[in-house]
Amino acid sequence: MTEAGESDAGLWPLADLVTPMALRVAATLRVADHITRGLRTASEIAEVLQVDADALDRVLRHLVTVGVLSRDDAGRYALTALGESLRDDHPSGMRALLDIESAIGRADLSFVHLLHSVHTGEAAFPVHFGRPFWDDLAADPIRTASFDAQMGADVAAWAPPVVASYDWGSLEDVVDVGGGNATLLMAMLRAYPALRGTVFDQPDTAEAARQALAAAGLANRGDVVSGSFFDPLPPDAGGYVLSAILHDWDDEAAQAILRRCAEAAGSDGRVFVVEKTGADGESPRTDMDLRMLAYFGGRERGVAELTATAAACGLRVVAVHSAADLSVVELAAA
Repeated sequence: MTEAGESDAGLWPLADLVTPMALRVAATLRVADHITRGLRTASEIAEVLQVDADALDRVLRHLVTVGVLSRDDAGRYALTALGESLRDDHPSGMRALLDIESAIGRADLSFVHLLHSVHTGEAAFPVHFGRPFWDDLAADPIRTASFDAQMGADVAAWAPPVVASYDWGSLEDVVDVGGGNATLLMAMLRAYPALRGTVFDQPDTAEAARQALAAAGLANRGDVVSGSFFDPLPPDAGGYVLSAILHDWDDEAAQAILRRCAEAAGSDGRVFVVEKTGADGESPRTDMDLRMLAYFGGRERGVAELTATAAACGLRVVAVHSAADLSVVELAAA
């Protein structure tokens, strides 16, 4: 076997799978946390993890090569500044994101079937795991919790610009459709003391939202209803929020969700679609677009595509509110 990348040193680092998988294995095994606790050699770490010491050492040596770890003459490993981000308590949250046993880390493995998605336009995840992402997630409460936590962390970063982008208090009552663990709703309720709101999500996630609202002292203004957003939603609220929901779905499913929101909002309510579109409204992230394809068969959409999707559901764009690299697309009955 010849040395990989000899002919194109510029392209090979972009295509090489060795380092990404070595990083993900180290993240899954919490190697950085074990090193931080004083386990410094591969044999010490392997004994605790009950894994093969030689194979682990070979992974760790590669991570030395790429600057994630350092190794002294006695075979003791330490974290470099780069490697610190693999600690579970690091504010970047990178360890959980790379963990192969977490919802997102597991889903990334489906990229080995991206060619299938290109051939068919369908998700790669079911080809790799034998069932769609959502069915796979529902089968494992631990992965469900990891997914809710990751989505909550993402929404926590989104929440300040989203909350600042619109006078949510003017709606009096909002329903966060697919609202996860209530992170966005809680930010709205804190910013607008007269506002009431409801998280609508699947039963396990709804329970997490209920607990979060209670812990935050917001249960008196925050309700939780469980169900599927392909079924009827709680009616007659002032606004229905879809934050990072539509990109998970193909056009047919996205329209079905929007129709349910339109039905519930009626002639007087508003529907708000929150998506990462880039600051100009038409530059979604290409890497996330491929994730949506591989995981779900979904897609990222700019404001123009969201406008067309909404129009197919009898909704018109009232306004587009900028929120950093997000767009909050305000819709009403046509």
